[in-house]
Amino acid sequence: MKDTIKFVGLDVSKEKIAVAIAEEGREEPRYYGMIAHTHEAIRKLMKKLGEPHTLRVCYEAGPTGYPLYRLLTSLGVHCEVIAPSLIPKRPGERIKTDRRDSIRLAQLYRSGELTSIYVPTPEDEALRDLVRAREDAKEDELRAKHRLTKFLLRNNIKPPTGVNKWTKKYREWLDALKFEKSSLRVVFQEYYHQIKELEQRVRRLEEEIKVQSIEGVHAPIIQALQALRGVALVTATSLAAEIGSFRRFRTPKKFMAYIGLIPSESSSGDKRRQGDTTKTGNRHVRRLLIEAAWSYRYQPAVKGELKRRQDGQSPTVQAISWKAQNRLHRKYFRLISRGKEHGKAITAVARELAGFIWAIAQEVEEASRA
Repeated sequence: MKDTIKFVGLDVSKEKIAVAIAEEGREEPRYYGMIAHTHEAIRKLMKKLGEPHTLRVCYEAGPTGYPLYRLLTSLGVHCEVIAPSLIPKRPGERIKTDRRDSIRLAQLYRSGELTSIYVPTPEDEALRDLVRAREDAKEDELRAKHRLTKFLLRNNIKPPTGVNKWTKKYREWLDALKFEKSSLRVVFQEYYHQIKELEQRVRRLEEEIKVQSIEGVHAPIIQALQALRGVALVTATSLAAEIGSFRRFRTPKKFMAYIGLIPSESSSGDKRRQGDTTKTGNRHVRRLLIEAAWSYRYQPAVKGELKRRQDGQSPTVQAISWKAQNRLHRKYFRLISRGKEHGKAITAVARELAGFIWAIAQEVEEASRA
């Protein structure tokens, strides 16, 4: 009995962990109890439960991240992090407690009904935090700009005719603004100063992204992905950070499914109906690809910044990039000519763009293994 496999479900929170155990067979899972969320308490628990090779542990992905996974694997315990959105739910269930959740996890884990997620390496996670911090800073910058423009609108202060927002001339006009009331002057200065601070933050983050694109562990893939139209430094680095290893997708279709760009389906009998995209998986990657897809509206060409990014890349990578330009440009206008909405056409282009990204990543990773 010592070698009986134990399936352990952990309901993890910031301070506590609820523990439940389901042993091999068909016995009801049992609730073990609550432990502190500390390294010492977790090590002690694993030692009590049995030898590492007899334990199978799982917990839901959440705000506590992956330190628990890394601790358990360092102890030789098999651990999986579970996708919360894919955990089967009982219809009509209205009671949710830590005890129930841990028991349910252990039971479903034993029956093989849970879907685990990819756990990034510490290096991948650090790079992902960097690009997401830049994304957050850009969102904050946009909100700050909206606050300032709404303030000016409320006070009926308009830029000169022909001056577009946030151009050099627009900023010169902002710098020259005068206010009779001191309260309005202070509000304007604070709003404007916040924008400048956020722009500096974005620049600092982008400088570090540039360093990582040259010196980091994913530098070869980041440089190669920039050979694609619409995929410059930040987008390429974000893709590498969010995906980690492209080798986990055996086919481009699996990569497309991971980012939620394949059509949903509802079929029964002889009827088959496809709907909008599933929008499951990584929303950050999905947004990046849709933004990049808009650049394929333009005629295929290799010049300017794109030509500079392609310099030094292998002929295979450059050939994939050129094929992507031609194919995706034709696809976009073919869909538009059939009456498709622009947004839906771009989504279809983004789906195929994912296939070209996968192909370049495979080429680079194959070269690195050679």
